[in-house]
Amino acid sequence: MVQFTKPRSFDRNLVVIGAGSGGLVSAYLAAAMGAKVTLIEKGEMGGDCLNRGCVPSKALIRSGRLIAELRKAKELGFIDATAQVDFAAVMARVQQVVETIAPNDSIERYTQLGVEVLQGEGVITSPWSVQVGTQQLTTRNIIVATGARPRIPEIEGIESIDYLTSDNLWKLRELPKRLLVLGTGTIGCELAQVFAQLGSTVTLVGRDTLLPREDSEVRALFIQQFSEVEGIDLQLHKETVAFIKQEGQQLLRLRDRQGSEQELNVAFDQVLIATGRIANTEGIGLEQVGVKVNGYGAVEANAYLQTHCPSIHVCGDVSGSYQFTHAASNQAWTATINSLFGFLKRFKVNESVVPWATFTTPEIAQVGLNEQMAQQQQLSYETTQFPFSELDRATAASERLGWIKVITVPGRDKILGVTIVGEHAGDLLQEYVLAMRHGLGLNKILATIHPYPTFAEINQRVAGKWKREHAPKGLLQWAQRLHRWRRG
Repeated sequence: MVQFTKPRSFDRNLVVIGAGSGGLVSAYLAAAMGAKVTLIEKGEMGGDCLNRGCVPSKALIRSGRLIAELRKAKELGFIDATAQVDFAAVMARVQQVVETIAPNDSIERYTQLGVEVLQGEGVITSPWSVQVGTQQLTTRNIIVATGARPRIPEIEGIESIDYLTSDNLWKLRELPKRLLVLGTGTIGCELAQVFAQLGSTVTLVGRDTLLPREDSEVRALFIQQFSEVEGIDLQLHKETVAFIKQEGQQLLRLRDRQGSEQELNVAFDQVLIATGRIANTEGIGLEQVGVKVNGYGAVEANAYLQTHCPSIHVCGDVSGSYQFTHAASNQAWTATINSLFGFLKRFKVNESVVPWATFTTPEIAQVGLNEQMAQQQQLSYETTQFPFSELDRATAASERLGWIKVITVPGRDKILGVTIVGEHAGDLLQEYVLAMRHGLGLNKILATIHPYPTFAEINQRVAGKWKREHAPKGLLQWAQRLHRWRRG
């Protein structure tokens, strides 16, 4: 490996490459703590989350959600309620939402916060220097936060298909009549459902099952929801053989992976590929300075988010950990503190309690373990489950679908994990994130007053059910004898 000479002095304390969620937080924190920091971005400020991911997808989902709400019109007392979709207007609103939020992540705002922002491609030339165009920056530390991009599978004939991904989907202005979605994870399911709601005929293809990281009962609910309510054609456990063009149609040839070897051709007008993501680490000089990268582009780093090159840290998707905006922000704190103050004390990244949500209808939210994970880890556990159908507010709102399930240590109220399927699941989860992060159990949640009637009350109701199931029988029997004696 090339030997580098460390400069005697540095122009900057920190250079951050990538202005997505992780990079923005890193640069802001460094500036707030008095460091001289430069943020480099070759594309759009805000990264994937603002421009191609979280923000536009949730704006689109809001439009689809209206269709789902209109299905309940008769139940809510309306004779008729329909909507005609103007897809171009829907997508124009999506873009408007992005533009409304964009100033929060803009060059102007970060400059005002004390961050030097350079537009261009940052290339690491030594453990203490980064090249941007013709400008050479020297820095004591570097944080790599370059994010990830859609991973395109190797399928015969794919080079002849003008496919969509979560990157270029937002340029659509005409609703696809027949949409083929490859990938049954979070992104694939969210987008397959919303396009079905907006009027596309959707086929969803997966090598395995639907939502593979969820429990079997969650998958069963969504298999029914997608096929019976949304009208999505589910092609699960299928191998993609080849894209072909036949008689003026675009087709994807599938083969059954469950032993039959039967083949099927699926016709489509547009195909959306949502088969995972790969880190953006090529061409930025990592391997030349001794930073190791795995086969998915993720950077190898330790618990301090420090690479094999001690002056270089990582955060966000390039770390190979959770690919969530909030996880990137959490990592950014650790990477920044260790970059600036690691010579005094270093901190390990705390990812013991990382929540996530899938914004389907109904929503799915999870923190910690679900039953599938607990079984895979061969852990002993107990479950307590409470349905939305027994919650007064859910009944009043006609949102009775779903449940909350809490996994606990046997005989104790210590929470190992929570899964919520239902209305506002992503918001309701936060009480459990707080509880788990600070070591609070179900008894504390039960003893906390929750306003009635709200959806949040379900958290207290499930804690109450756990308490009833773990009531001390001997003490109850003694209490019954006491009350009988006092009656005379």
